[in-house]
Amino acid sequence: MTTLPSHRFETAHRIRFSECDPAGIIFYPQYFVLFNDLLEAWVDSLLPGGFAGLVGHRRYGLPTVHLEAEFKAISRLGDDVILALEVRRLGTKSLTLALACTGRDGKTRMAVKQTVVATSLDTHTAVPIPDDLRSALGAPAPSTKA
Repeated sequence: MTTLPSHRFETAHRIRFSECDPAGIIFYPQYFVLFNDLLEAWVDSLLPGGFAGLVGHRRYGLPTVHLEAEFKAISRLGDDVILALEVRRLGTKSLTLALACTGRDGKTRMAVKQTVVATSLDTHTAVPIPDDLRSALGAPAPSTKA
């Protein structure tokens, strides 16, 4: 496990009609779609070629292997929220992320602890996190054992 400098990524989002149920509140699975979009935007900000390059050209995946969710308050159609991602742990092959949806009032609507693992899309096995991603997070490349 590597200790990292604080790394936080966030973006503003307005809750859309397509994300809501008939009651006009966000349909809870939509939070997971929003957080996946946030993860992609985060990788886009870190790597040349972004998420599409990582997955499509370089054949790396970042599937979820553990997920904990806590729903604290509702989000309604038209609400302006902040979606935030913070790296909590960086392992050799996995990352643990804290994700949150927060209202403009500072009240957390939904929070997630997510662990993703780097995988080869060719072999579907866990592989070391790419060096350029580790470097973008301010972490050194892992030491190799002789």
